[in-house]
Amino acid sequence: MSGSLASCSSVPETIVRQERGQREVFCGLTGIVWLHRKIQDAFFLVVGSRTCAHLIQSAAGVMIFAEPRFATAIIDERDLAGLADLDDELDRVVTRLIERRPDIRMLFLVGSCPSEVIKLDLSRAAQRLSKRMMPSVRVLSYSGSGIETTFTQGEDACLAALVADAPRASDQEPETLLVVGALADAVEDQFRRMFEQMGIKRLAFLPARHAAAMPAIGPNVKFLLAQPFLGDTAKALEAAGARHLPAAFPLGAEGTQLWMAAAAKAFGIRDNIFEETIANARRRAEASLQRYRSKLEGKSIFFFPDSQLEVPLARFLSRELGMVPVEIGTPYLHRRHLADELSLLPAGVSIVEGQDVERQLDRCREAAPDLSVCGLGLANPLEAEGFATKWSIELVFTPIQGFEQAGDLAELFARPLARRELLEV
Repeated sequence: MSGSLASCSSVPETIVRQERGQREVFCGLTGIVWLHRKIQDAFFLVVGSRTCAHLIQSAAGVMIFAEPRFATAIIDERDLAGLADLDDELDRVVTRLIERRPDIRMLFLVGSCPSEVIKLDLSRAAQRLSKRMMPSVRVLSYSGSGIETTFTQGEDACLAALVADAPRASDQEPETLLVVGALADAVEDQFRRMFEQMGIKRLAFLPARHAAAMPAIGPNVKFLLAQPFLGDTAKALEAAGARHLPAAFPLGAEGTQLWMAAAAKAFGIRDNIFEETIANARRRAEASLQRYRSKLEGKSIFFFPDSQLEVPLARFLSRELGMVPVEIGTPYLHRRHLADELSLLPAGVSIVEGQDVERQLDRCREAAPDLSVCGLGLANPLEAEGFATKWSIELVFTPIQGFEQAGDLAELFARPLARRELLEV
């Protein structure tokens, strides 16, 4: 086993093993698939290769008559050979894009492996273009390159760019709760109603649904992370003076209650008001989970590293549905942000940070779990070997946060087991 052993400081009985080797993950460009739906007047222009374009279109399942809010500016042989001025070419592409799509209010230039390799300075290009196009269009940049990011880290890089560009709030302004992480609009609306009902009136979300609504950041802001993979975004927020509210993540009835309770405590909401606000939603969530507990209780589950959601998902499945985590693999373990989650895991559970895919496949085969959570690249081979799998990418595309989505989250894990039972009959 490559790597070293390290105990998590907040949970001495939980051992985290670090592993370095070949990985099986998507690059951060994949985040565009859900981000372009969230920010409704933004456009994502990937500066990359035809492979980048095929990846995003395949992941998004875009139909031929659709006009999505993302595209790829292809770096071809002429660009690589130095026969064209890449800055001039990029300016020309962006100008044509804005002329064709006058509804765009925010444009992201997204770096890829090819643009990183040839050292194309997209940050400088974004500053130049933004100066020319403001105030109608703001131009930002971030990297979704597989050299620098994996899967969900694309969202982290995008939101960190938004924080860097955000207006700064005065410390004289009233305190604001900021919920950080791209959430489905229906989930965002549910959280907004509940926070406002318990008495938190100044509330914002990052990213906002429109470019002009991006929140100001400053010492008056207290923020909750809705996703565990936003390490760079959290660092940028704290550098701007905002204060992080540590909490478990809002997956399942228990996780959602703990997450909302952290905000309630920080804003001085009385316990009885908090309990009264969440009571009905918590009761519905527990009832919806009960339908799946009999199908999942006692079943073993093995997590391959992919989305960084693995630790909160393992906590939810073990505590609320009785599943048994065999191994929890995660691309990166942010110990401070996950401290509350780690403290709720079964004692002695195996956590692996990073990946050596061949070694991990061997451990999976030896453990023979009832269900394996993995990326698309591993799912079909494992299914061919007789293992039931759950695509981890589906857990990012599907609304799973909050009380009302708890049953839907449980169903995502029950479904492949039910399918396997039907196939075995």
